[in-house]
Amino acid sequence: MHSQQFTAEPPPNDPADRGFTVGEARSSASGADRAALTFDVIIAGCGPAGAMLAAELRLHDVRVLVLEKETEPVSFVRIVGLHIRSLELMAMRGLLQRVLEHGRRRPAGGFFAAIPKPAPEGLDSPYAYLLGIPQPVIVHLLEEHAIALGAQVRRGCAVAGFEQDSEGVTVELANGERLRSRYLVGCDGARSTVRKQLGVGFPGEPSRNETLMGEMEVGVPQEEIAAKMAQIGETNRRFWLRPFGGGVYSVVVPAAGVGDRAKQPTLDDFKQQLRAIAGTDFGVHSPRWLSRFGDATRLAERYRVGRVLLVGDAAHIHPPIGGQGLNLGVQDAFNLGWKLAAQILGRAPETLLDTYQSERRPVAEDVLDNTRAQMELQSTEPGPRAVRRLLTELMDIDAVNRHLIEKITAIDIRYDFGEGPDLLGRRMRDIDVKQGHLYGLLHRGRGLLLDRTERLSADGWSDRVDHLADATADMDAPCVLLRPDGHVAWIGDDQQDLNAHLSRWFGSPLSKIAK
Repeated sequence: MHSQQFTAEPPPNDPADRGFTVGEARSSASGADRAALTFDVIIAGCGPAGAMLAAELRLHDVRVLVLEKETEPVSFVRIVGLHIRSLELMAMRGLLQRVLEHGRRRPAGGFFAAIPKPAPEGLDSPYAYLLGIPQPVIVHLLEEHAIALGAQVRRGCAVAGFEQDSEGVTVELANGERLRSRYLVGCDGARSTVRKQLGVGFPGEPSRNETLMGEMEVGVPQEEIAAKMAQIGETNRRFWLRPFGGGVYSVVVPAAGVGDRAKQPTLDDFKQQLRAIAGTDFGVHSPRWLSRFGDATRLAERYRVGRVLLVGDAAHIHPPIGGQGLNLGVQDAFNLGWKLAAQILGRAPETLLDTYQSERRPVAEDVLDNTRAQMELQSTEPGPRAVRRLLTELMDIDAVNRHLIEKITAIDIRYDFGEGPDLLGRRMRDIDVKQGHLYGLLHRGRGLLLDRTERLSADGWSDRVDHLADATADMDAPCVLLRPDGHVAWIGDDQQDLNAHLSRWFGSPLSKIAK
């Protein structure tokens, strides 16, 4: 076990430094064998989802500890893509400019099954592009953001087990240390210790096809590579060499025949497979990183059991085609953060925390289905190849192309909030408002009432919801109530109806809490 390392200490005024007081929502655990409730939330795993969740919780003054089993961030540089919805989330928290400085914009097209079709005109977002960014960089930026807000990160600390009771969760580390918190969230990846210890089923399909993926330099002219790609690409969809610049290529090749799948692939493995398929290894050398992935597809049966929740790859896995995995996990965290904070602060309506699963699990089911479909379209069998040719033709129809790209980029999501206009339950795009841009008003992670009537009030919820009166906003509604994640929770102009929906999403008004 590596020694524990603190990436950062909470600032002096952080609530983690304060003791509990009588009547405070954060009560101490009873029993001689339990440590005091030192944290509100312990997060296992400091990847993108874990770091984003920590930041979201800290926006609401929740005491957070993130445990990461690795002593240092990953050293390899793997490029990942942030899709439109994830870029919108970054804008909502004031992170977008920082992220853009480290990434490379690419056109939003060719996502579905790598069918090379450009994005349709007029996608409903000012961030209608793909941002390629090194994975260690996005993890660092999100972790840095969480730490700046007061989150505590400990590296070299692996969760070995836990026990939960009516007041909290006792977490045991691999070195035997025991920690105590009100909630535990597993953001610890596909082989999640938290999920396994929780006993939550992870049904689905095992991997049938293994693929090697890496980034490396090549020793032949680009023209030679392009010629081979044109020759082989039509019959083998799991083979490509794509330039990143500076002589570095992304290399993907089937792993059939390569040794132990539990071991890290080597450069010789890549050379062997390239020669077997292309007749040449293209002189590949100087790898940045090498990996192997399968097409296993699994979904956790439950996202929450008592005081323990699952986020990201701990809750769902699927092939990386379409580049949705990291985005799905970050969006899970964004959905959960404000709800878990409300629960801890004693403001949450009774069923609010349960909406994390009811909203996000269907989204994951849809992602698993579309990746299954995309993987079938990679097959070299006559049937799937015929379907791929037909779909390529159909994507020339704007509505078809738009439907698929909105699905992959997650801007088509509509949560079921009941009957109402089509906008209800959907995310609000970053529209212009009198004060600038909408997303600039969401940096604090609070709800927002956009009031064009200047007659409504959210005063009873002023500690959770901001009210923008005289909202000369570009929207086809008199008033809109937004949740902290930017989804439309209510549309209308009646104060009584608004109060009911404020209570539904943000709990009792201040007057009732005071009593």
